[in-house]
Amino acid sequence: MRKTTSLGLVIAALLCALPAHAGGQREEALSANVRASLQRALADTAVTRTAFRNVADETAWLKEMSRRLAKRMPDETERLEFLTTLHWEASRAGVDPQLMLGLIQVESGFRKYAVSPVGARGYTQVMPFWVKTIGSPEHNLFHLRTNLRYGAIILRHYIDIERGDLYRALGRYNGSLGRPEYPTLVVAAWKRHWDYTPATRSADSQALTAPRS
Repeated sequence: MRKTTSLGLVIAALLCALPAHAGGQREEALSANVRASLQRALADTAVTRTAFRNVADETAWLKEMSRRLAKRMPDETERLEFLTTLHWEASRAGVDPQLMLGLIQVESGFRKYAVSPVGARGYTQVMPFWVKTIGSPEHNLFHLRTNLRYGAIILRHYIDIERGDLYRALGRYNGSLGRPEYPTLVVAAWKRHWDYTPATRSADSQALTAPRS
């Protein structure tokens, strides 16, 4: 019990002490099929709401996540736009939106214009080579929707490569595959700060936001 408690305290201390723990995805050769699939996933779609099908679920989720995010993102209008876009983009990619919140907390500390020592950019700390690999020159990684879409698609890509192994996928995302520190921090942030299920959550909305197997 003491060891478990001590580990929890260490993780909590790290989450509080480190506003960002950004690394950088490593550029790897992609097959033509994978490249085409990722390019299609980037195809533009306007965001006007979350991916919830049930309005009550959407309202409850936005209210609760907004409350939790308020200290990190004080402006309510900015906060709601961020959360709405994040839920849409993560769900669209088949990634749990609350996992994405944990990832962003660790990667950038919710700083829109964060730049890591190796050049990763924005909320989700996307490496610029991805724009050349699967995007277009006009894609701005500091743009809210662009950054969240790239981040969600890249994480989904790594989850698929690792056959659903989230810890290895997170390691790839951070460029630290095989090391436990980063995946542990992200999962801890996800579970400690962002894990939430609306009391009214419908079967439809649950199925829509669940990660793909």
